[in-house]
Amino acid sequence: MKSCTLFLGLILALCQSAQHSGEMHHHAEALEKLVTVSFPISCSLEVQKPFELGVALLHSYWYEEAEKQFQEVAAKDPACAMAYWGQAMTLHRPAYSQPSQQDLKRGRELVQKAQGAATKAQREREYIDALAAFYAGENVEYEKRAAAWCAGMEKVYADNPKDQEAAAFYSLSLLVSEPPDDKYLANSRKAIEILNRLLDEAPNHPGAAHYLIHAADNPNVAELGLPAARRYAQIAPAAPHALHMPSHIFARLGLWQEDIQSNLASLAAARQPSSMHIGAENQVHPMEFLEYAYLQVGLESKAKEMIEQLQAVREEDLNPGLDGYLDWQRAQFPARYALELRQWKEAAALLPSSADPRAKAVTYWARAIGAGHLHDVATARDAVAQYDAMVEATRKSDHPYRAKFMETNRDEARAWLSFAEGKNDEALSLLRPVADKQDAFGKGEVELPAREMLADMLLEMGRPQEALTEYEKSLKTDPNRFNGLFGAGRAAELARQPEKAAGYFAQLLKNCGSPLNSPRPELAHARTFLAEQSAADRN
Repeated sequence: MKSCTLFLGLILALCQSAQHSGEMHHHAEALEKLVTVSFPISCSLEVQKPFELGVALLHSYWYEEAEKQFQEVAAKDPACAMAYWGQAMTLHRPAYSQPSQQDLKRGRELVQKAQGAATKAQREREYIDALAAFYAGENVEYEKRAAAWCAGMEKVYADNPKDQEAAAFYSLSLLVSEPPDDKYLANSRKAIEILNRLLDEAPNHPGAAHYLIHAADNPNVAELGLPAARRYAQIAPAAPHALHMPSHIFARLGLWQEDIQSNLASLAAARQPSSMHIGAENQVHPMEFLEYAYLQVGLESKAKEMIEQLQAVREEDLNPGLDGYLDWQRAQFPARYALELRQWKEAAALLPSSADPRAKAVTYWARAIGAGHLHDVATARDAVAQYDAMVEATRKSDHPYRAKFMETNRDEARAWLSFAEGKNDEALSLLRPVADKQDAFGKGEVELPAREMLADMLLEMGRPQEALTEYEKSLKTDPNRFNGLFGAGRAAELARQPEKAAGYFAQLLKNCGSPLNSPRPELAHARTFLAEQSAADRN
């Protein structure tokens, strides 16, 4: 994503200006300097630069703009096979979204057209065949499609080891085809190795840092992505997604101020008039990260602003293929706010704001947790029953694959019901496997850690030493979380380990800065504890 990071905002401004004035050719020289992709194709010379611009845009997930470039190539050179490959790639959208049935049908048509163009270049045939493998068949699971594309791109990369685009796209194919049960993250690690070499060879290559951040977007390998994230953050232009991407690593590592600055810049870019042609998800996604980061540093009012601003986003302003995304986020934001602030009554009283089953499930999950903490069995039991019903409804929806991503919240909700019922051993036995799975495979950047929930349970059961062990383990995968630090400090305090408690409380206060930032009682407790410890040390 370096072409997009370095220059994409300017590229798009040039493209828009040119399209509006009908003078695209006047900008050819400027685009030549801006686009750093080198992807020679066997088509007419006049389409080389538009094609390379399209590829650069692909690397930064600007699919609508990329499609325009590839359509321009096809219009100027109808026999150019790679023009149709490019158009089909804009429907593939790896590591961004899964194609709809309509997209798959259109993609098959485009790759068939590419194959029918009968390019004489073996390298181009391999790119086209790899993508054709992704689109093959009508009732094929996405995971199998991704694996087929990866196998094809492996051949492209093996046969063309000096082709930077083969390295970039093969790395991306490794990420989207990674087996869900691979604890070692072999595909991610392999992609990181390839992308680091690519970044050394071509510091301005579009996709190198972008995909490297995606590859390292897991707590077990996040440190490997920090140099790329910081480098990327320094050189990113006005492209919203480019500005946002470093925050995936910052959030993983608990670097909240860098996380906040990255997403503020991304949100500002997404709201610029020149960015109004892009989907509103480019506003929603950084807002999601901002709410989470603000809650980690005691800026509750700022986090609440994100919830309010989300209401102004309209469904029709999102890109096609993201149906249900806005409703899901509108459920996530208030649920996250209530749970992070330990507002159990508010969480238990949340009401669904959408008919979408996946969105409603988020609300019932939060209600189950809130009710569990309150030992409100009736509310927790109803919330779990409703959650299970939403999972079944999702399985029967147009996006049945989404149901498998609802399993974690389902098990957490059931664990808190058991806790409410006083079945402590059952509650812990339900939650511990979820925590273990997250330790092994990672979790979402703004997702609440199950390990921290497990520690919360143990602390409420009056088992502070066990709770401390779980909090400390959680902080290794989710460092610097507000509730993780306070929970560890409180557990250490109750376990009569004052030095350890002081360390966690001090780090919490350091993260939150001025005591005026937040009225949260946890911060008042931390300050009081440290003051008493200081006085005791002096005496």
